[in-house]
Amino acid sequence: MGSSGEKVVAVIMVGGPTKGTRFRPLSLNVAKPLFPLAGQPMVHHPISACKRIPNLAHIYLVGFYEEREFALYVSSISNELKVPVRYLREDKPHGSAGGLYNFRDLIMEDSPSHIFLLNCDVCCSFPLREMLEAHRRYGGMGTILVIKVSAESASQFGELVADPDTKELLHYTEKPETFVSDLINCGVYVFTPDIFTAIQGVSSQRKDRANLRRLSSFEALQSATSSTSWSHTNFFNRSIPTDFVRLDQDILSPLAGKKKLYTYETMDFWEQIKTPGMSLKCSALYLAQFRYNSPHLLASGDGSKSATIIGDVFIHPSAKVHPTAKIGPNVSISANARIGPGARLISCIILDDVEVMENAVVIHAIVGWKSSIGRWSRVQAAGDFNAKLGVTILGEAVSVEDEVVVVNSIVLPNKTLNVSVQEEIIL
Repeated sequence: MGSSGEKVVAVIMVGGPTKGTRFRPLSLNVAKPLFPLAGQPMVHHPISACKRIPNLAHIYLVGFYEEREFALYVSSISNELKVPVRYLREDKPHGSAGGLYNFRDLIMEDSPSHIFLLNCDVCCSFPLREMLEAHRRYGGMGTILVIKVSAESASQFGELVADPDTKELLHYTEKPETFVSDLINCGVYVFTPDIFTAIQGVSSQRKDRANLRRLSSFEALQSATSSTSWSHTNFFNRSIPTDFVRLDQDILSPLAGKKKLYTYETMDFWEQIKTPGMSLKCSALYLAQFRYNSPHLLASGDGSKSATIIGDVFIHPSAKVHPTAKIGPNVSISANARIGPGARLISCIILDDVEVMENAVVIHAIVGWKSSIGRWSRVQAAGDFNAKLGVTILGEAVSVEDEVVVVNSIVLPNKTLNVSVQEEIIL
């Protein structure tokens, strides 16, 4: 183990508005990292995990969103966790490793011995303490969280081969066309500050190659004017940005098998949150995890004085739920929601200021902010989290009138439904 005085910082990559297009219509209202899963913003789950790392000095969120979108959240979470959390806005795309390097001076301000790098759209138990202990035992530059998946799904991710005894990363390839391994990269890493030297090395090689190509162009076109030479220079600079460095292709792949990178395998859950449907599945995974690390967040009730609660359910303190309602399993109810008499909620996310009226049913659905579901109406889906219409989604301020059935559909904001719909996208 390292000395107790060693400091650790964490960097969470949160992406940007152009990255959240698959998350529409939910990302029309809120930055994807702030969308609630199990009643907490998506980014809250990795932040909470970072809080449990010994000697944590700072948490940085890095992305392309406007600073004002994160200002309120960053302020409140810093006060709540008593750990400095800061949002850093990238001026342009630098790649996953280049984004880290771009803010190296700030990240190294606390002179950390280790730097965690996490992706916000990853849902897992974040075994960061265990990763850090393993990383110190390995003695390398970096350790990657990995998990075994089915051979069919492995090709969607970065596949890798690790030494079964030493856990050293021997081979890494991003989304291969042919099967390489059932071990995949989870998008969670811990590095020593040597990672900055490795990233700088890639940038330097890029500059050298660009200079070499420019020189070759110049020699091949000796008669060219200075303006032509200038345009060649700009072409090469544009086509290969020297400060754009990808962690997977530019760092992990070349350093595999060189005793610098190691793996830590999680036996717990892991998912990537790319679509609204997957957010519902991940909300269920986090609710289940609350049983072990935050049981006080889970609701309870037997129908006598409060609603009947089945399984894992989160209800915001400001929400009003009628005692005759039946809620769960896998239900998250946000601030100021109102759930009427006899309502039945299963596997759903109910967002702020939603009203579910008496005897309405919501199953495998996400109900957007300020929406209302009328009496005896049903909003439901099959619950196939990977299918395009496997989860029914209502955008902000959608009104479902009395006795209307909405099945396997996506409804964009500010629509009123007075007839039943099935397997439709209502624009």
